Amino acid sequence: MSPVQPEHENETLVEAALRVLNTADPFEKAQLGDSVASKWLQGLITRPYDPSLDLPVPDRPARLTNIKLVSPSLMPKLGKAGSLQSRQAIVHSLVHTENWAIDLSWDIIARFGKQEAMPREFFTDFVKVAQDEGRHFSLLAARLKEMGSYYGALPAHDGLWDSAIATSKDLLARLAVEHCVHEARGLDVLPTTISRFRNGGDDDTADLLETVVYPEEITHCAAGVKWFKYLCLRSKNPAFAEDSLASLESKAGGSETVMDESEEVIQKFHAVVRTHFRGPLKPPFNEKARKAAGFGPQWYEPLAVKGPTLEC
Repeated sequence: MSPVQPEHENETLVEAALRVLNTADPFEKAQLGDSVASKWLQGLITRPYDPSLDLPVPDRPARLTNIKLVSPSLMPKLGKAGSLQSRQAIVHSLVHTENWAIDLSWDIIARFGKQEAMPREFFTDFVKVAQDEGRHFSLLAARLKEMGSYYGALPAHDGLWDSAIATSKDLLARLAVEHCVHEARGLDVLPTTISRFRNGGDDDTADLLETVVYPEEITHCAAGVKWFKYLCLRSKNPAFAEDSLASLESKAGGSETVMDESEEVIQKFHAVVRTHFRGPLKPPFNEKARKAAGFGPQWYEPLAVKGPTLEC
């Protein structure tokens, strides 16, 4: 781990998060994010934020201009991994998604942590998510290079950040749309993507997705579900503002009360998604992975068009 630079010796986590967001080069962004995450997790950065400072968070993180951006509707078809060109296109798309995921993780820390008076556990959870996303980006970008391509060789779209802008003033909406809709959609499609790479003879990419990316993405979705529940429960009982989600649930007053609150939380989730996400959710759903992330069919099936369930 690199030593703490003197000019950043006493910085808070939010100040460090803003440095990541303002780093344009995606590889430097991932490297810096990893360093900041390690310092927080090892106790070298001790304060989540300075209560006396209101630091501006950029609407859009710094970005290099060598990535050609197009409307999602104009994106070329990625194919089904049957050719090298298709496999390169799919991995390029995944690299771009992970690049934005790094910024999404640091943005939620910088934008909402202090403003919503979130407990320390919130910061730690999303620091871990940010570190994972940086690792995914670096590994997938290296794999893309091994395949004879590079990040920036193909067009990409910024639909993920469009959703971030649309939820920039509402933490509940950010958690619901980015982590419980978009990231959960990733859980739905990854098993098929892995199978396609295997069928195309690319076990290296399939192994990377199956053993590193897929299991860690489940934990990212779980962070969204956990903190969505926390905010809903805290709004009912502000006295628990500094407690962890586990403490809140243990103090909720018995299983019957918890069940009632869970129903209220799910109804709130439906309302938030309908307000901030256009259109229905699209099956098939990966029920096993979604359950592992902490939310069952009652969360998402009422928001969906009718369709099959993904068995995996």
